[in-house]
Amino acid sequence: MKKKEENAIILDYLPHGYPLERKFMPVAQAIGEESFTLLELSPRKDTDLALGEKVYIGEGKRDKIYYILGRLRREKLTETAKAQLTEFVSNAVKGREAEFVDFFNKAEAINTRLHQLELLPGFGKKHTKEILEKRKESPFMSFEDIKKRIPNIPDPEKAIEKRIMEELTNIERHNLFIQ
Repeated sequence: MKKKEENAIILDYLPHGYPLERKFMPVAQAIGEESFTLLELSPRKDTDLALGEKVYIGEGKRDKIYYILGRLRREKLTETAKAQLTEFVSNAVKGREAEFVDFFNKAEAINTRLHQLELLPGFGKKHTKEILEKRKESPFMSFEDIKKRIPNIPDPEKAIEKRIMEELTNIERHNLFIQ
């Protein structure tokens, strides 16, 4: 079981709520920092939230967030939120490189026909086979190491970013990074 999110990053702030819902209640679209959970947050009265701002959403007293309205459905993401999401995912993958390189070292077969690595955009059977062979020799240390040891491989960092974005914005049969 994953632990609860402690912090969220603001993707969009709608001080008058969603225009078509006629509720006129301020709402913030955000993403959890740890598990990439899309969230709808209700800010405290007289609070302004900036795009990209980190807010505390854990247990106890929250300074800027009154309560968590719930999960944000992907089809409700605003265009501003989508743009912020791309930037957030890119920074998160860079900042947590070791965690994602570890994915290349530990990824397993999903079933007899499909491997987790094949779910990454641009990675097919050939790349998967090469990765499995090279990681037997020694574990990968960085994205650079993966690119150096496997010629003609798609950029592993970009592939992970794309996969996370796909999982956040579409319904995928198998999720690698999102719950």
